[in-house]
Amino acid sequence: MKTKDIIAIALQTITEEAKAVAQLTNYIDEDFTQAVQYILNSKGRVVITGIGKSAIIANKIVATMNSTGTPAIFMHAADAIHGDLGIIQEDDVVICISKSGNTPEIKVLVPLLKRGNNKLIAITSNKGSVLAQQADCVLYAHVEKEACPNNLAPTTSTTAQLVLGDALAVCLLEMKHFGSSDFAKYHPGGALGKRLYLKVGDIVVNNQKPEVSPETDIKQVIIEISAKMLGVAAVIANDEIVGVVTDGDIRRMLSKTDTIKGLTAKDIMSVNPKSIDWDSLAIDALHLMEKNKITQLLVTQNGKYAGIIHLHNLVQEGLL
Repeated sequence: MKTKDIIAIALQTITEEAKAVAQLTNYIDEDFTQAVQYILNSKGRVVITGIGKSAIIANKIVATMNSTGTPAIFMHAADAIHGDLGIIQEDDVVICISKSGNTPEIKVLVPLLKRGNNKLIAITSNKGSVLAQQADCVLYAHVEKEACPNNLAPTTSTTAQLVLGDALAVCLLEMKHFGSSDFAKYHPGGALGKRLYLKVGDIVVNNQKPEVSPETDIKQVIIEISAKMLGVAAVIANDEIVGVVTDGDIRRMLSKTDTIKGLTAKDIMSVNPKSIDWDSLAIDALHLMEKNKITQLLVTQNGKYAGIIHLHNLVQEGLL
């Protein structure tokens, strides 16, 4: 198969699925609103069930809800009728996902779900199915055809199910006023979590604190910068930051003079250095460095010099 043929198939698949997703806007109705209200008003969790590819979609929706403030759990439709129905508690809301709504497992499961007082939300492409007829509300995941050329493999239909699940989760997120600080609580690991909660002070506390006075001899300045291994030293006078000497300042000085005898920090320091507060997010430090094309920032705490944060620290933390 030629490259152009492969590209054509890929584009056709994407186009068909995009068209099906766009069509879902016609099916967001009072049933969808009711589903959101059921979940929002519930004192329990959302139990999401399905079988086959729909079970995989159910797992993803569970993960999305859990990460955005709506407690959810997955229950496999086949396992449910062999003991896992015990997962469902009195105040839980159940979402059942099935394209046809008429698979043997779903037909057996739905009457069992209806024995309790739990609200049942269906995500299905078939409004006439057993699932849809028994559900308290139906999210219509209708698609004209699968992207699969044989119209068999779940492709477009599972995409539609996933999009409706995302729409539910985002509506709930908005209605709960779930913000970035809440998001950080559920995502403490990895680069994403660090972007949301890692502070400058969490990093700086592990760094050395290079510091000289305006009158410090240049040789001692070089020794201080080299010893603390951050490529910079803050210049402090009367407990106030008056400047900074960087590796770059040292190189520029050496290119202009044949001797360093008699030179001090104040002769080569840069005044008004960029700084950031101890309690600022580390990601803000990165943005400030990128904006000013620098690799270090002075860190202040209560207005006083508290240390240095280096670009390498942020790289090590996975923020870049």
